[in-house]
Formats: sequence, C-alpha cells, structure tokens
Amino acid sequence: MGMMARASSPPSPPPPLDRVRIDVWLDVTCLFKTRSEAQRACNGGKVDVNDQRAKPHRELRIGETLTISRPHGIKQKVVVRGLAENHIPKAQARELYEDITPPPTPEEQAFRDLLRHARQTPPPSAPDKRARRLLRQMKERDR
Repeated sequence: MGMMARASSPPSPPPPLDRVRIDVWLDVTCLFKTRSEAQRACNGGKVDVNDQRAKPHRELRIGETLTISRPHGIKQKVVVRGLAENHIPKAQARELYEDITPPPTPEEQAFRDLLRHARQTPPPSAPDKRARRLLRQMKERDR
C-alpha cells in the first residue's frame, strides 16, 4: 500500500539515422511492396546505388542516387532525402526521396499506352452453358 510512483521521463526520441539498409529503406518508402521483394530486386541486380550494383545489406546514406530497373525496360531514378527504418504513413514516406526520373519520350509513352491497353482486354474465357448450346445448334444446322 505504500507503493511510490516512479518518476519516469518521457521516452527520448530515437537518435537520427545516418545510414539504413537499402532493402529496409526501399520497403519503408513504398518503392517496393515488401522488404522481401526489395531484397529479391537487389539480389537480382535491379537496384544500383551511385551506378554500382547494390546488395540488400548495403547501407544507404542521404544524398545517394538509386536507379531501379522496372519491368519493360523502365529505369526509375531517385535521390535519398531522408532515412527511416520503421513504417510511416505514405505521405511522409514520399518525402524520404526525390524522383528524378526523366519523363518518357513520345515513343516510350506510346509503347506504355499500348502495353496498358493490351493488359485491359480480358482474356478469352470458355463458353458458358447457353453459349455452348447455341454453338451446338449452329454446328448441327451446318451438317
């Protein structure tokens, strides 16, 4: 009954980061959906830091330039503006980098539009019961 309340100081903010693993940073900044996806990209040679291939354990610093190879030959270039190890809201995560990817040429944009249009067409599906019945009737008439 004679318990004394401990005087606790508020938790001190974590010390500012001067380096972070590249796979963690790519995940936190939402450039990749998951850390394991970022690791696969690094191991596969899809991520370069300052024009040198980067392994997932490489430590990243502010001011370094990343080149990320995306599908269909697209290269995304970003400059590191901030570091974080823990997940933060997407709006804050976007402030951790500056996207310096040059805009696509008209030919590249036309190719991207063509790819986007090709993905939107639904794949052919098997005919349903009603369509099968109609096909069977048409085939019988042709005999």
